[in-house]
Amino acid sequence: MVSAVENMAANTSWSALGKATDLRNRILFTLGLLIVYRLGTFIPVPGIDGDALRQFMEQAGQGIGGMVSMFTGGALGRMGIFALGIMPYISASIIVQLMGSMYPPWEALKKEGEQGRKKLNQYTRYGTVALATVQSYGLAVSLEAGDIAADPGMYFRIACMITLVGGTMFLMWLGEQITARGIGNGISLIIFVGIIAEVPAALAQFFASGRSGAISPALIVGVLIMVVATIMFVVFMERALRKIHIQYPRRQVGMKVYDGGSSHLPVKVNPAGVIPAIFASSLLLLPVTISTFSGSSTGPIMSWLLANFGPGQPLYLLFFIAMIVFFTYFYTFNVSFKPDDVADNLKNQNGFIPGIRPGKRTSEYLEYVVNRILVLGAGYLALVCVFPEILRGQFAIPFYFGGTSVLIVVSVTMDTIQQVQSHLLAHQYEGLLEKSQLRGKGAGKGKSGRKKRSPVRK
Repeated sequence: MVSAVENMAANTSWSALGKATDLRNRILFTLGLLIVYRLGTFIPVPGIDGDALRQFMEQAGQGIGGMVSMFTGGALGRMGIFALGIMPYISASIIVQLMGSMYPPWEALKKEGEQGRKKLNQYTRYGTVALATVQSYGLAVSLEAGDIAADPGMYFRIACMITLVGGTMFLMWLGEQITARGIGNGISLIIFVGIIAEVPAALAQFFASGRSGAISPALIVGVLIMVVATIMFVVFMERALRKIHIQYPRRQVGMKVYDGGSSHLPVKVNPAGVIPAIFASSLLLLPVTISTFSGSSTGPIMSWLLANFGPGQPLYLLFFIAMIVFFTYFYTFNVSFKPDDVADNLKNQNGFIPGIRPGKRTSEYLEYVVNRILVLGAGYLALVCVFPEILRGQFAIPFYFGGTSVLIVVSVTMDTIQQVQSHLLAHQYEGLLEKSQLRGKGAGKGKSGRKKRSPVRK
């Protein structure tokens, strides 16, 4: 039997979207800020030699340069004011969350509710400024070493640092505004739009290589089939659940007795979503970006990083897999699914897992179940992120294609659509409540039009 909620979700349409004024305003607000972000990627950093930058990106576009440029929406390839992208903010979030689990004062802040969350967010902003300052200075020095700066010197470095740090902070503000007043997660949508904006040019380059004979038609068909299969696999795994049976006993509230019932606690195969892939990518991008822009002026450490941590290299793949697995477990147990909190909530609601005592035993059982689910979830993330990298290196595909970008696009799309449907359902519920109130007012009147008096209780 179809439930009322599922029936309402099936009836959502464009007409319902047109009637939901608040949702429409949120979508328009989100689109407006994303357009602002796209326009900012075309505003160049002052003091850049455009011809030298264009020649460099043509040479580096097939490797790490193409990957970094895709994650920044092409801003790095054009050396725009958003060249650092949102990655410094993500890196700062990683550090704050790690410290929140290991540093007792910050761990206490996490338990203070809204006030503690605001303080940790403020620390994240400070960390973003610090990381963006360091990264912008390293990028400015690397641009000078690669002969991309038109007028190298201290003035160029200061101007480059101020521009790039300001661009990153503006992006962080845009993301927070989208999350608070728009639809979807702002930071994820910024990364999503950056990837989508680079897809048409990458596909055009891919098909142009096929027409010129550089790539065989069989490889083109194989890559397209792999992309479709990867998208289908990601959608299937993101919707996969492990349902834990929950039982509620019979209870008495006042003079009424409520029968006991049963429900399910849904645990996703991938509770962390796309966050581990983004975190792992952010750790890989910074050192290789600097080593790439440094060119022939790199030292022995940067030369080793460039040789061993490029896309497709064994150390790059191993480090990528290790970081994905680590962040999958870390983010799940510290942010998205905390067994202790879930067990406490079940105990407060008088719910229990059949055969498991409430409290500590329930928490241990949930941790046991989630640990084994995450083996599959972390393996799925690692496979989706790493397998296209291996194929791209083996078949020499002339543009950057990675599973991380596919995972981000599919996950963010599904999450945004789910939020839109939630807003539509809430709007339909409000309409039903208004109709029921109007009917209730009409039903309370007699034939003469006067309101009936309720009987006086004795």
